[in-house]
Amino acid sequence: MKFGIVVFPGSNCDRDMEHALKNDLKQEVVMLWHKDSDISMFDKEDCLVLPGGFSYGDYLRCGALARFSPMMESVIKHAERGGKVLGVCNGFQILCESGLLPGALLMNDHQKFICKNVFIKNDNRASAINKNIDSTRLMIPVAHGEGRYYADAKTLQELEANQQVIFRYCDKEGQIGNENPNGSTNHIAGICNFGRNVFGMMPHPERATSSALGNTDGLYIFQSLMAN
Repeated sequence: MKFGIVVFPGSNCDRDMEHALKNDLKQEVVMLWHKDSDISMFDKEDCLVLPGGFSYGDYLRCGALARFSPMMESVIKHAERGGKVLGVCNGFQILCESGLLPGALLMNDHQKFICKNVFIKNDNRASAINKNIDSTRLMIPVAHGEGRYYADAKTLQELEANQQVIFRYCDKEGQIGNENPNGSTNHIAGICNFGRNVFGMMPHPERATSSALGNTDGLYIFQSLMAN
């Protein structure tokens, strides 16, 4: 699988993502500038990645301006033809702003930026990104001020019924309901679209792929995505 990482002005996790994919997972990576639009080098089986950061300085709303970059039109077309798209943190926000994923990311319920390791748990095994992950909890870092997932009751009902929730926040023992770093509705840490080819998550798996950092739990997420 080939990965394309979209770089926006204000992206600050693009090189982290590149290092994780290229050095730790030995994958081919192409960096894509937001003002470009050519993705002819990618097939349907390849994955485009929207990394974390503060695209356009988070002016207006997180991800609201990035949604209109020329490259995003190509990302949307890639997703519409069944290609894989992964958005992490700010990338998740951009996916929601662009309509590729439902709902929105609101300010954390405690009104503070949070940066620490949290625990998440695979909610089901219905999507490529979590199909190969068992029910063991994963320790993955978060770093966001607006990561509280919200959707209206109808959307939440559809997400639950269609098994589109891919990860939920949990405690160290893997219990859901005790730990929620941002007040996210239903403890949601990540979702996918109805077609199961677009994935968004607030935790940063690319920051948990190196034994030098004492955490490789993020490898399970990328390896599952690559295998399915």
